[in-house]
Amino acid sequence: MNKSITVAKTAGFCFGVDRAVKIAYETAEKGTDKKIYTLGPLIHNPSVVADLEKHGISVIESPSEAEAGDTVIIRSHGVGKAVFDELESRGVNIVDATCPFVTKIHKLVKERTGKGELVLIAGDENHPEVQGILGWSDNSSEGDAEVFPNCVELVKLLRKNCEKSKKGVAILSQTTYNIKMWNQCIGEVSEFSGITVYDTICTATEKRQSEASELSRKCDTMLIIGGRNSSNTKKLYDICSANSRCYLIEDSRELKDIDFSTARSIGISAGASTPAYIIEEVKKDMTEILSNEEEFNFEEAVEQSLKKIYTGKRVSGVVTAVNSTEVIVDIGTKHTGYIPLSELSSDPNAKPEDVVKVGDTIDVIVTKLNDVEGIAMLSKKQVDAQKGYDDVKKAYESGEVLTGVVTNIIKGGVIVTCNGMRVFVPASQTGVRAADSMDTLLKKEVRFKIIELNEQRKRAVGSIRKVTAEERAQRKEAFFANAEVGQTILGEVKSITDYGVFVDVGGVDGLVRRMDLTWARIKHPSDVVSVGDHIEVTIKDIDKETGKVSLVYKKTEDNPWVIFEKNYSVGQVVEVKIVSITGFGAFAQIIPGIDGLIHISQIANQRVANVSDFLAVGDVVKAKITDCDIANKRVSLSIRALLPEGEYKHAKETAPVEDEAPEAEE
Repeated sequence: MNKSITVAKTAGFCFGVDRAVKIAYETAEKGTDKKIYTLGPLIHNPSVVADLEKHGISVIESPSEAEAGDTVIIRSHGVGKAVFDELESRGVNIVDATCPFVTKIHKLVKERTGKGELVLIAGDENHPEVQGILGWSDNSSEGDAEVFPNCVELVKLLRKNCEKSKKGVAILSQTTYNIKMWNQCIGEVSEFSGITVYDTICTATEKRQSEASELSRKCDTMLIIGGRNSSNTKKLYDICSANSRCYLIEDSRELKDIDFSTARSIGISAGASTPAYIIEEVKKDMTEILSNEEEFNFEEAVEQSLKKIYTGKRVSGVVTAVNSTEVIVDIGTKHTGYIPLSELSSDPNAKPEDVVKVGDTIDVIVTKLNDVEGIAMLSKKQVDAQKGYDDVKKAYESGEVLTGVVTNIIKGGVIVTCNGMRVFVPASQTGVRAADSMDTLLKKEVRFKIIELNEQRKRAVGSIRKVTAEERAQRKEAFFANAEVGQTILGEVKSITDYGVFVDVGGVDGLVRRMDLTWARIKHPSDVVSVGDHIEVTIKDIDKETGKVSLVYKKTEDNPWVIFEKNYSVGQVVEVKIVSITGFGAFAQIIPGIDGLIHISQIANQRVANVSDFLAVGDVVKAKITDCDIANKRVSLSIRALLPEGEYKHAKETAPVEDEAPEAEE
């Protein structure tokens, strides 16, 4: 009789847990000189907690265990306000991974108790989520919060408190509360007045429990996968146990202790803290167990014992020789095993002696058998690829950043080799601009994330750009958290426009407008800086809402008005250069950036009808500073003031002499 295995669609990570795990791995990827902790196990799953430990994230049970500068991740269950306050007082960097659905309950409890209401919470008072919810009760008000585990206790609390709670009663639940029990509780409150019910059970929890209950009615055996200290996993177990034979396991290793001989239909569900790869391992091992039970017979067993190996079989062997073209392996049979160079490593440039050494025990797959000659062709590359695929799959589920080497440039993208697995990165995900060549990536080590996974074909699609964008977003967040107006920082010129220069100052492209680039007159911003230049800029303005940052490149000490005020004064005679002619006079450069006006009346001791008759652009003349208005940035010059009474400055060309020349106007 055929046996079936059915996995519930909603089994495994819920949104909040998945988000928390990704935040934790991303925090580990950023790195820090200090320690990284989670306050309590991040999720109720020993496998995930152990893997986080490998990534440098330890578990602490109290804020007092963290020191200033350490990073503490708040798990998806959330914590009370007092815990946040204590961590902040200790100078700890807080990374809040609280599930958004739990945060919503925190705000609700704070709001309702703040209005003097009594809040009743359905749940386990010892569960960390419930303890965190209680920690948001507004103790400064008349309101209060209490926990009830079931309908009987709810009714007791209502009878005891309803009359005293003049401002009303609010009833809600922890996100993973038993739906059936919740519905029963709500049915009991109709006789009481002044009650508001808030349905705060997570929709994913509701769907998971409903689906598991339905599946347990169809199957004679249920496997519930999850940590034994996980509340929502225990609830799944309780729900399914009412309908069929049920086992709670943490991973596939526990399957060997269960007798499935009478099982005909097996259902599998998992708590919200169970990663997909553990569910997949349980399903895979469960399939093998049932397959062995159904297909075993004595004749086949004898035949298998005589037939030691076959094409496609994975075996272990010991390396006995290594040369430039192949590796020879003893696989424990009458065959001599050969690994061709092409099947040794996915790196085409790898040398055999760098991959394996004589005496190494390695896993290989049999690719071809010749029983007559006693030869077995083997592949280590295929084993590495399978392991690499498993690693890539885990990284895809956790959002972990991988590191690999670009080994090929192909049409439409590049190939990145990571742990023996070839990952395709489309051109649009490389981060290379369309106008540039992807050849610059060849043989470079890159960081990337898996964005698509085809389990049937065991192929993966990666993105370098996603990692770059996320890291830039993290730098941007850090910039806005620490940047202040007036702060001087180092940046890199990213682009140049007619109106200014964009400078990357750490995840943010700030704009240096043309007027803030230099004190001198320029034709174009490219006259001052070039793309790629590293320059020191000062923050002029920050708009955190729009994400816009204004920068200044020109230095205060280079301000020509500062230099002018320090070195020049009214009455001083200076040598100036005519830079422009107007109908009312001429402008002359005193120093770069400072032009003074020689009014038409101050050019000569005679009436001047046309300035161009006396001055031309480029002329260098002496003039006297007659007035200086630093506040309004104006300087007045006079050539006439340097001419003796009765002496005229002659026009450049002889002009008709009038019988009576009027006085020059001031």
